[in-house]
Amino acid sequence: MNRQEALEQYNKALKLGQKNYRDCVLHGRYPYPQVLDEILLDDSLVAGRVDMGVLEIPTEQIVGTKTTGRRSAFAANFMPLLDADSEFAFKWRELCAAHLGDEGIRDPIRCYEYMGRFYVQEGNKRASVLKSYNAPTIPGYVIRVIPVWSEDPAVQAYYDFMRSYQMTGLYRVHFSRAGSFVKLQTALGYEPDHVWTADERSRFVSGFTYFQAAFKKLGGELLPVTAADALLVWLRVYPFEKLKTTPAPELAKTLSAVWADVRVLSQSNPISVTTEEREQTEEAEPPAPGLLGRLFKAVFPTTLNIAFINERRPEESDWARAHDLGRQYLEAVMGEKVTVRSMDGVHPGEEAVAAMEAAIDDGAQVLFATTPPLIDACRKIAAKYPAVRVLNCSASMPYTGVRTYYSRIYEGKFITGAVAGAMSRDGRIGYVASNPIFGVPAGINAFALGARLTNPRARIQLRWSCVEQDSMAALAAAGVDIISNRDIPTPDRVLEPWGLCQLQSDGSLRSLASPYWHWGNFYVKLVRSIFSGGWDALGDRDGGRAVNYWWGMSSRAVDVLLSQNLPDGVPQLVEILRRGIVDGSIEPFRRVIFDQQGLQRSDGERWFSPDEILRMDWLCDSVDGAIPAYEELLDMAKPLVRLQGVYRDQLLPEKEGPLL
Repeated sequence: MNRQEALEQYNKALKLGQKNYRDCVLHGRYPYPQVLDEILLDDSLVAGRVDMGVLEIPTEQIVGTKTTGRRSAFAANFMPLLDADSEFAFKWRELCAAHLGDEGIRDPIRCYEYMGRFYVQEGNKRASVLKSYNAPTIPGYVIRVIPVWSEDPAVQAYYDFMRSYQMTGLYRVHFSRAGSFVKLQTALGYEPDHVWTADERSRFVSGFTYFQAAFKKLGGELLPVTAADALLVWLRVYPFEKLKTTPAPELAKTLSAVWADVRVLSQSNPISVTTEEREQTEEAEPPAPGLLGRLFKAVFPTTLNIAFINERRPEESDWARAHDLGRQYLEAVMGEKVTVRSMDGVHPGEEAVAAMEAAIDDGAQVLFATTPPLIDACRKIAAKYPAVRVLNCSASMPYTGVRTYYSRIYEGKFITGAVAGAMSRDGRIGYVASNPIFGVPAGINAFALGARLTNPRARIQLRWSCVEQDSMAALAAAGVDIISNRDIPTPDRVLEPWGLCQLQSDGSLRSLASPYWHWGNFYVKLVRSIFSGGWDALGDRDGGRAVNYWWGMSSRAVDVLLSQNLPDGVPQLVEILRRGIVDGSIEPFRRVIFDQQGLQRSDGERWFSPDEILRMDWLCDSVDGAIPAYEELLDMAKPLVRLQGVYRDQLLPEKEGPLL
């Protein structure tokens, strides 16, 4: 390289530095490289230091200097800021010539690594030159500075990175959240503690390099997430092998298809839980005539083609039958405005993907997948067909392309708890819970609070059907005479013992009351919201977050069925509670609440947010029993708990299951 070429390279780098400096000042960011000594003012933040030797350092992770010396010579992006006739510029250009000479820059820089970022001690100009040429890595002698452990999510993610580095030997693979690396291992087909071979490392870096380019092209560097975070989202839909075989424009297109889910990662609350049919605007007046009215008419559909995807057949499953009755109700109410088909007995995975694609080929504009295990297929379909409205009957899934729906059954549980308290002779009340999934602890707690409303001495004896085969018999054998059993799925399917039961003197159980789902009301209201434009309005209003419909008694998605055997006064009590919940004057959790550890969860004045209720993982102090650990569950319960369990984020992923 001649001197003129070196000067041109310096001037090019100088312009980049000056532009970065101006942008930082304009947006209120620090315009120079960060200084590690200013970040770590004393050793109280340092747990130790480790000599890592000479490594290939990713240039994009070099963000600062060890000391304040020469700080003002560089912009935050490590491009130069000093004039081209300065001594600094002369030395910088000499390094340009060395870099493009026969031997290149071979001497490693010396630097410190802290929280996955590198701070140069010796070799600032070398780092700057190599960055100006977009060199992917720089050889460097590294000393790792380990932060003191804390509950800070960033520190926890870094400790997770240190463990993963022992298996990968790569600094490029770092996540913003702890627990993500084990999901990457699973997505790549490895065991959680698998140590990568040199060949596996090389193949990953090759594919990841293409992915990083697509990530940056879409503006990923402006998000508070890493390229590895985005890759994990992408791998939920596409196989890793696709990275190296897909042309760059097509790869960027596939990443764009899941980009909304990548952006959601940067939000502290990525799921919008809508507790009423806010977006349902069937009462709204039609658009005004004229140009505006014609525009709205062109946007809003006048007919809809809808497909229901059921994992089981209605004649085989009460859950599938409940949704199928909802489908029939939708057809009866909406008439010719909807064309509806049902696809039953569809297995999760590729079979479900094929079924959904067949429905779309047949004109389906809306898909209702009625069980959580179908979420994996829903994600793939949503990425491939963004114009199709895809819904999955599950709770708290952070995927913007798939809306989830469930019902606030805890409201009905509160009412049946009040009935149980009124009917109990000694205050001991049994409760058979299904699975430790989202919403179930809320149902247990609401039931317990309802029982205490009518019987201050009430205590709930909790058992789990996912742990033992016959919880009802165990409670009856213990002398418990009032037991909350499995709820009825539909009011026309009355098979005793259902719901809240009373043990008779002859050992039989008589049903008293039960919450139930009315999926037909939900489907009608949701479809009407699509016709009226409420679907799109809700998406705009919630800032691109994933939407979870969680409707209750005020939406008529949940109700309580009463037996004719209830004593006088109890039906009137139920009606008072039902009306109070519907009009908002009664809120089951707005009372003084202590948990089993004696911690006050509510002082009686605060309102729990929908997300707090949905994600409850604690039990009230009047409940005797505990949420079972994953290892205690029967095998048949484990797949659902992996998808919807209150502790699902703590479980190691399985290679054969969906990557959440």
